[in-house]
Amino acid sequence: MKFPGSVLVSLVLFVAETAAALCLSGAYRAAGDRMWQWLTLLFALLPCALVQLSLVFIHRDVSRDRPLVLLLHLLQLGPLVRCVEVFYIYFHAGRVEEPYVSITKKRQMPKDGYSEEIEKEVGQAEGKLCTHRSAFSRASVIQAFLGSAPQLTLQLYICVLQQEITAARSIFMVLSLLSIVYGALRCNILAIKIKYDDYDVNVKPAAYLCIFMWRSFEIATRVTVLVLFSSVLQIWTLPVVLVNFFGFFFYPWVLFWQSKSPFPENIEKALSRVGTTIVLCLLTFLYAGINMFCWSAVQVKLNDPDLINKSQNWYRLTVYYMLRFIENAFLLLMWYIYKTDIYLYVCAPLLVLQLLISYCMAVLFMLVFYQFCHPCKKLFSSSISEGLLSCFKFLCFICKPHKATILEDKAEVKSAENTDEAWSSSKTLESQKGNPHQSVSSNA
Repeated sequence: MKFPGSVLVSLVLFVAETAAALCLSGAYRAAGDRMWQWLTLLFALLPCALVQLSLVFIHRDVSRDRPLVLLLHLLQLGPLVRCVEVFYIYFHAGRVEEPYVSITKKRQMPKDGYSEEIEKEVGQAEGKLCTHRSAFSRASVIQAFLGSAPQLTLQLYICVLQQEITAARSIFMVLSLLSIVYGALRCNILAIKIKYDDYDVNVKPAAYLCIFMWRSFEIATRVTVLVLFSSVLQIWTLPVVLVNFFGFFFYPWVLFWQSKSPFPENIEKALSRVGTTIVLCLLTFLYAGINMFCWSAVQVKLNDPDLINKSQNWYRLTVYYMLRFIENAFLLLMWYIYKTDIYLYVCAPLLVLQLLISYCMAVLFMLVFYQFCHPCKKLFSSSISEGLLSCFKFLCFICKPHKATILEDKAEVKSAENTDEAWSSSKTLESQKGNPHQSVSSNA
């Protein structure tokens, strides 16, 4: 039985970030910055409430007679209770013989073209631990992208405006960045385990390192670009954010309406149609929040029973990173044009170059992960290099019709010229036949 380290890491980040937010909010209140105080509290308490709801929903505590647990969730102490329960189960596992065990069948990764199926006995304790790990992973994703990401953006924006980085604020920003990166990492692992549920997935340390570096460069660059742009063009910040957010929010719904599939009814038996709609809206809300800052490894598909798109779409990945790079470059260009006096001692061209290189580094680590470190790369129908090559061929194919039309026009012009030459030569021959003396004199 694996040590529940992911649960402990999630709890430590959750408690540390919440405590740092409360302390920093108190510092803003003492300094008289009421607006920064309330925004810091909002971005701290809103994800806390959503985390409690997710834990209650996954463990189905409403339908069970557990009033004390529900009370502790209302007091925002749910993760602490869950962590205590996890370690109680872990340290007491094996001491008492379990009445029954379930048997799961998992397939190993293919070796030399063959894949063996292995049966594994899973006891009640291990099954409960698996449920807790899954619940904490989802809670970490919610905490990261609905709380830590807006919080990091806000605190960095305050640092830029005040031109000062205090010790408390720097510690808080480091915690927020770690929380976002960890949430993105858990999102990647969740996507892999959901897509390849039939296989025994073993993620190696090199894969964790690649994901950590990939997400760190990507998220840090994205947050910095948004802060720089918003510090000089405050009026245009809201349209940029709303277009990004609502574009990703409505994208799964548009695909669902185009598929003309029936409304999903198998999410939870106890939920009504209204409750199911609320859950789906919250899911797409989280999906949009993730894609605002980084690539969402989990692609929402509402017409699928698992609500997840399990196919590996390299085209969507390529288009996302190309458009995001163009958007970041455009926002940096706007910042460079309209930068104010607060950036007087900042080397703007060097900063722009560093941010663009950082984003390219994120893409590089992403390519390394999918090409060499992905635990299920043997199951890919095509590798990332082949997928990118086909994407570029597709983009080049768009330019081919234009070239073909040019060649056709040239061919038509050439054929017209040949026709004119043939017509003129035929006229000359006819004239020579009609006046032989003229032809003889001309020859002479």
